Amino acid sequence: MTQQLWTSVDDYITDLFVPFDPLMKEALTASEAAGLPSISVAPNEGKLLMLFAQICGARRILELGTLGGYSTIWLARGMAPGGSLITLEASGKHAEVARSNIARAGLAEGVEVRVGPALDTLPQLAAEGRGPFDLIFIDADKENYSGYFAWALKLARPGTVIIADNVIRDGEILDPASTDPRVQGIRRFNQLLAKESRVRATVIQTVGKKGHDGMAIAIVIAP
Repeated sequence: MTQQLWTSVDDYITDLFVPFDPLMKEALTASEAAGLPSISVAPNEGKLLMLFAQICGARRILELGTLGGYSTIWLARGMAPGGSLITLEASGKHAEVARSNIARAGLAEGVEVRVGPALDTLPQLAAEGRGPFDLIFIDADKENYSGYFAWALKLARPGTVIIADNVIRDGEILDPASTDPRVQGIRRFNQLLAKESRVRATVIQTVGKKGHDGMAIAIVIAP
């Protein structure tokens, strides 16, 4: 198994199941032109997020980590009619690009981009009574995943689906002595998720054009 093969299979899947969409292409192009890092989800993963939103009939979605809004658009496309999506982004520059991409996709009315560190904006959402959310997607700085998960539980209800991206990190999570704070952040999160009695959860490995990684998927079963 090689990276070239994984990328080729990803391209095969995308060609079959994710037809070319000029709006999505423009979102990626605009993000690249603005100097944003090329770390958006792959097209087939974006469509998976859309399907998750549709499967659970999500009317209220929370996203942690907007970047250029690529995954935000996929989630919003899967949202139930009349629904609302709040996405949290630490960088004002990233948020500006995301708002433009979301508006170009015709989704600005149902999507709110909030700027600031998520550990600051999450308590604000709770204070405003903005929840419970039906679907929560975590794809922000890995060091704080455990804190994000704790807040996700506070903003959830029984039946809420919580998804966290990048939880394998090329297999580096196997190394308890890793000096990478992102790896240690994900290790803490995975351990916390496995022990949390209020959810049923698992992790799936993924390979593709973005390398070897994985997603954690959980459903809340108790308040």
